Amino acid sequence: MTKTIGVIGGMGPAATVDFFAKLLAATPAERDQDHLRILIDNNPRVPDRNAAIVGRGESPGPQLAKSARGLERAGADVIVIACNTAHAFGEEIEAAITAPLMSMIDATADAAMARKPSRVGVLAADGCRRAGLYQRAFEARGVEPLFLADELQLDFMQLLYRIKAGDTGDATRLRMEQLATGLNARGAEAVIAACTEVPLVLSADALAVPLISSTDALVARVVAFAIQG
Repeated sequence: MTKTIGVIGGMGPAATVDFFAKLLAATPAERDQDHLRILIDNNPRVPDRNAAIVGRGESPGPQLAKSARGLERAGADVIVIACNTAHAFGEEIEAAITAPLMSMIDATADAAMARKPSRVGVLAADGCRRAGLYQRAFEARGVEPLFLADELQLDFMQLLYRIKAGDTGDATRLRMEQLATGLNARGAEAVIAACTEVPLVLSADALAVPLISSTDALVARVVAFAIQG
């Protein structure tokens, strides 16, 4: 495997560590030299994606594009982003590079389709929802996406920022499970962890339906790209 992977990370840092660890674990390797070369720009100074999309903050687009250019100059054959919401700025990133930008959104939606669902529950941050990233992806695949009600979405966003602050304790885990099972109760045949903080506290064992982690889906696609091209 000779492909070099460029990762735009730091959104947040713990989610980037989780992505990196899962990428290592998923790579078939018996020695150091069998692993992928991975370049990570862990840049927590990227402006808040959610605030920008709702018009309350600076756009992260220039910073994301700068990271992508730097990774490409350092030798990356493909660029990935360890953040769902940042994909709302994908066009700006793609305009700055010649290497392909691998979509976490498409990887996750494709992974969900293996279950052949007609309806999926989507745990996504405000900016991701406002940008319509998963709405377009699932509607293009003939699947109905379900989202949290507005008052529960507020709870979800508070949870995300608690996780970013390092709170992955029992209360946080329990509340995330409750939000996920609520989507299942409304008819979701799978739940999409459409924010990279969600898998830090929510496991598949907690749900009666499949949990599709956006982190895991992107990891699988990166490994397949590295092996098959």
